Amino acid sequence: MSQVTKDVVLAQLKQVTGPDFEGDIVSLGLVSDIFIADNKVFFSITVPSDRAQAMEPLRLRAEKLVKEIPGVAGALVTLTAERKGGRTSDDAPPPSRPQPAAQARPAAHTHAAPQPQAKPGIPGVGKIIAVASGKGGVGKSTTSVNIALGLQALGLKVGILDADIYGPSMPRLLGISGRPETVNGRIMKPMSNYGLKVMSMGFLVEEETPMIWRGPMVMSALNQMMREVEWGNLDVMVVDMPPGTGDAQLTMAQQVPLAGAVIVSTPQDLALIDARKGLNMFAKVNVPLLGIVENMSYFIAPDTGKRYDIFGHGGAQREAERLNVPFLGAVPLDMQIRELSDAGMPITVKEPDSPHAQIYREIAEKAWAQVSGGSSRAAPKIVFE
Repeated sequence: MSQVTKDVVLAQLKQVTGPDFEGDIVSLGLVSDIFIADNKVFFSITVPSDRAQAMEPLRLRAEKLVKEIPGVAGALVTLTAERKGGRTSDDAPPPSRPQPAAQARPAAHTHAAPQPQAKPGIPGVGKIIAVASGKGGVGKSTTSVNIALGLQALGLKVGILDADIYGPSMPRLLGISGRPETVNGRIMKPMSNYGLKVMSMGFLVEEETPMIWRGPMVMSALNQMMREVEWGNLDVMVVDMPPGTGDAQLTMAQQVPLAGAVIVSTPQDLALIDARKGLNMFAKVNVPLLGIVENMSYFIAPDTGKRYDIFGHGGAQREAERLNVPFLGAVPLDMQIRELSDAGMPITVKEPDSPHAQIYREIAEKAWAQVSGGSSRAAPKIVFE
C-alpha cells in the first residue's frame, strides 16, 4: 500500500468547491490540519454554523474523494462551525443534527430568557454517563470499565465510548484487537467483548501512534465515534472521558445529553484539587453530578492483612460531603486489579465474587439508581462560590 501524504490529500480536495461555489475549500482555507495515521485520513471543514446542515453534501463529497486516493484505508471528515471573526469553534454541531449559531444576548427590554437548546442524543442509546477525572493516573479508565460491567450485571445493555483520544485504553483493558467493520463503507460497527459494545480511537490507529490534534480535530473524531457507529439499542453508554478539563471535555459535556457524571479521584489533596475542577466544569454546563469515587483508597497487605493508607484516606468522601455530592464508594489499591486490567480481564469478569468486584457493582448500582429515577435523591447540581 502506497504512503499517503498531506499534499496528495490537499490536491484531491481542491476538486471540492466552497460553500458559495467560489473557489475550492483548500484555497479558501476551510480545511483543518490533516492528520494521517495508518493510511487513515482525519480532518474537518470549516463552514458557517447556521448552514451546517446544507453543507453535508460538501462533507460527503470531500470524504468520498479522499477515500478514492490510492493507499487511503479510510477517512473521517466532519464539519466544524465558524464563529464571528472566522475562529473555528470547538463546540461545532455534529453533521447529522446541526445546532444553530450561538444566540446573542437579548436586549435589555427583552424579558424572556432564551430557551436552552436540546442536545442531540445518540440514536438507540438511552442514558449516557460520563466517567471523568481532573487529572490522569487516578484509574479513571479502569473504573469506567468496571462500572460498565457493573451496570451490565444489573441486566442492562451497555456500551463504552473511549473518548480519551490522546490515550485510548479500552482495547487493552477489554482485551480487544483488530479493526471495526463498516456498513456501506461509512457507518462503523462497534467492537465487543464481555457483552459490552465498545468504540475507541485505539481500534483505528496503532497503540504507539502519537495523536497530535487540536480541539476541533478531537471533536470531529468524537462526533463520528458517537453518531456514525451502529450502536444498536443500549440502555446506557459509559463515556470514558479524557482526563482534565480542557476544550474537548467541556465540548463533550456541552454537545451530548449526559444523564450525569462520575468523578474519580484518589484520596490525596492534589488529586482532590483537580477533581474539584472536573466537578466545576460539569456544574457550569448543568450536568448532574452522580458522585465521587475514591480510587486507590487504601492498601491491604496480602501477607499480613494489615491496612495501609498510602495516599491518605477518606479525602474524596469528605470532599463529597462538603459539596453535598453522593459518595459512591472507595476502591482499594490492589495489584490484582491492575494486573487483570493490563491483561484485558477486568476483575468484575475474572473474579466476580471478589470484594473488589462487589464494590464496583455497588458503585454502578448507586449511579444507575440516580439516572433511572430509582433513587429518592436527585443527582445534585453543584454551585461553586
